[in-house]
Amino acid sequence: MKITDIKATTVTVPLEAPIRHSNGAHWGRFVRTIIEVETDEGITGLGEMGGGGESAQAAFEGLKRYLIGHDPMQLEQMYWKICNPTASLYNNRMQLHAAIEFACMDIIGKKLGVRACDLLGGSVRDEVEFASYIFFRYPNEKTGAGGEETAEQIVHHARDLVKKHGFTSHKLKAGVFHPDHEVEVFRAIASAFPGHRVRIDPNAAWSVEDSIRIAKQIEDLNNDYFEDPTWGMEGMRRVKSRISIPTSTNTVVVNFEQLATCIRNEAIDVILLDTTFWGGLRQAWKAGVVCEKFQLGVAVHSSGELGIQLATMLHLGAATPNLSFAADAHYHHLTDDIIKGGLMKYENGKIKVPTGPGLGVELDRDKLNQYAELYKELGGYPYDRDPGRPDWFGVLPEREWAKLKQ
Repeated sequence: MKITDIKATTVTVPLEAPIRHSNGAHWGRFVRTIIEVETDEGITGLGEMGGGGESAQAAFEGLKRYLIGHDPMQLEQMYWKICNPTASLYNNRMQLHAAIEFACMDIIGKKLGVRACDLLGGSVRDEVEFASYIFFRYPNEKTGAGGEETAEQIVHHARDLVKKHGFTSHKLKAGVFHPDHEVEVFRAIASAFPGHRVRIDPNAAWSVEDSIRIAKQIEDLNNDYFEDPTWGMEGMRRVKSRISIPTSTNTVVVNFEQLATCIRNEAIDVILLDTTFWGGLRQAWKAGVVCEKFQLGVAVHSSGELGIQLATMLHLGAATPNLSFAADAHYHHLTDDIIKGGLMKYENGKIKVPTGPGLGVELDRDKLNQYAELYKELGGYPYDRDPGRPDWFGVLPEREWAKLKQ
C-alpha cells in the first residue's frame, strides 16, 4: 500500500461562547485543519491539526515530496522522514507529523479491521472519563451562553454542565482575573460539588511565589493536581518542592528530552499527554509508557479538538493503563462537529471509545464544506489576543493585576 495524495482543509467551528485564558481568548470558534491521506488501495485516513489557512496547507503540500509513495504502515520510517531531529531543528514538524500519523493509523486500522488503540496493544477501558473544563467566557448574543465572571455565575455554569454531561471532575481555567478572585471561584466550585474532584490551571500566569501562596489557600480541597501555575521547569520544580498538591504540566514537558530532564530533577508529578503536541498518538502513548515505568501520573490533554482528534484522545486513554485522572476536553464547548453523527455524547461524564476500525470516525462531507466556507468568510484570529482587551498583552509572570480587572 502506498500514499497517493494528502489533502488539507481548514475549517472553523463555532463555540457556545468565546472562552478566555491567560494568553488571550478563543474568539467564539476553533480553527482546525482536517487532513485526508489517500492510498492506492482506495483507503483514506483522517487527521486533524490546530490552526490552519494558507500556511498550514502549504506545509502539508511541502511534505508530499517526503510521503507520496510511502507505505502508511511504516510509521517509524515516516516519523524519521518528517521529524528527524537535525532536520526539524529549524523547522518543527511535530504537529504536522501528528496529523499525518493519525491518518496513517486510521488507514492501518481500516486495512486490518482493528481499532487504533489495538495498534498500541489494545484497550484497558472502553470509555474515558472527562473533566468539565470551565472557562471564564464572554457572552454570545446568538446562543445566549457565556458571560461568566463571578463565583455565582461560574457555579451556575458548572451545574448546567453536570446536568447535561454528568461530570464529576471539574477544571477551572484561571489566569484571567486577579488570583484572589479565581481562588474564590475555585473554592465555590469545590463547595458546590462535595465529593467531586477539582483542578485549576492558570496557564503559567503566576510567579513562583504567588503559586506557592495560592497552593496553600486551596490545599484542603479535593485536588487532582495544580496545573502549570508558573512557567518553566525550574519554576515548576521550585513550586513542587514547597507545596502539598501534586503538580502537572502540558507546557514544559512536551517531548522526550524534556521528559527525561523532568524525571531526573523530580520537577513535576503528572504529565499531561497531548496527541498533537507530542507529535502523534503513538508518541503520546510512548511517553505514557515511560511515565508508567517511573510511576509518574498521566492524564490526556486537550488542545481544542474536533471529533477526529477527540477520537485519538479516546484511543490514547483506552490504551494507557496508568491513566489515573479524568481527561481534559474543550469538546463540550463546541456547537457542532465535522464527523458523521455530529458531536459525540457524554454519558456520566464519559465518552465511549469508538468501536469502528482505525480511529472509528467518518467525515461528514457537508459539514466539512460548510465550516470550510465559514473559515473563508471569517478567517483566523490571533490566539494570544483578547477581543475584549485589544490593547492588552500577556507578560510572564503577570504582576500588574490591575490590568486583568479591566
